[in-house]
Amino acid sequence: MNVTDILTDALSRSTEVCRQVLDGLDPATANTAPAPGTNSISWLVWHTARQQDAQIAALAGTEQVWFTGGWCDRFGLDLPADSMGYGHSAEEAARVRVDDVGLLLGYLEDAARASADYVAGLTEADLDEVIDREWDPPVTRGVRLVSIADDAAQHAGQAAYLRGFPAS
Repeated sequence: MNVTDILTDALSRSTEVCRQVLDGLDPATANTAPAPGTNSISWLVWHTARQQDAQIAALAGTEQVWFTGGWCDRFGLDLPADSMGYGHSAEEAARVRVDDVGLLLGYLEDAARASADYVAGLTEADLDEVIDREWDPPVTRGVRLVSIADDAAQHAGQAAYLRGFPAS
């Protein structure tokens, strides 16, 4: 197994967790935050896809599938078109609502496919390239990809935790 295989696997795991979370889930449950000021499953899965999509597109120098796949229009969120969840207030996070959880899954899978396609074309030299000198130490492409996978894993895990909550 090479490094790009490992990164592809790491990135795909959050998609699989979210797929399980969304399986048979009704929109009301997906859209409900467990307590005031917390995130719903809808927001968590949406953000998992958005952060991956936006960051991979930036690394690849391509457009986000959020736009090219028409997902922004299909979601029709009352948020700026380029919103991805970072820095959202509780009120902004609550605006991420869906009438069909299939929409969340479709976007997540589209973003995951774009990520896998991007990673498949990378070389070890690409992974070692410094892409952000604003940090100490500077961030390489490989480190950024690990960060993307880690963020996705954390939010997918939060969604799985919420899905396991008993109904109140």
